[in-house]
Amino acid sequence: MSRDHAHVQEFFGARAADWDSRFPDDGPAYAAAVAELGLREGDRVLDAGCGTGRALPPLRTAVGPSGLVLGADVTPGMLQAAVRAGRDREGRLLLTDVSALPLRSRSLDAVFAAGLIAHLPDPAGNLRELARVVRPGGVLALFHPIGRQALATRQGRRVTPDDLRAEPNLRPLLAGAGWRMTSYVDEDHRFLALAVRGA
Repeated sequence: MSRDHAHVQEFFGARAADWDSRFPDDGPAYAAAVAELGLREGDRVLDAGCGTGRALPPLRTAVGPSGLVLGADVTPGMLQAAVRAGRDREGRLLLTDVSALPLRSRSLDAVFAAGLIAHLPDPAGNLRELARVVRPGGVLALFHPIGRQALATRQGRRVTPDDLRAEPNLRPLLAGAGWRMTSYVDEDHRFLALAVRGA
């Protein structure tokens, strides 16, 4: 896991141009995970670490034309790929990292974060920042289109006990950042942890 934003930008910047073609079948998994957020017409949602913006179309569908969809990423190349794919029409793109979001406190109803947590330089602090911008009772979805074991196999590594996404690690991490985990799924075909922002 990276502790360095420059390394994250270098890693994803080098892969941005062909990212979507490397994972062409993830769309339904993204749509299903977005549906689990329970968004309503007019809601305000952030895709944190949005990458090429694959979650933006289902997020827009969920909140409708009166809702607000934001996509934030620290890698310029990923946002450029989102624009090339036309996903900037679904939401406003922000070049920023999640350690200091340019958003008012309690201004959002939900945050969607696909593949983000493994790349956070300060997971506890960054999750607190996500909590800051979400209203009490708002929802956080930590998602990956494949589970921890399948991802480790793809990357040629073993799942270790210190993996942040392991439920015994993730639950207290979220709690310490102002979130209460409400569901946890780690299967070959998806990883999804949902949490609610405390008062």
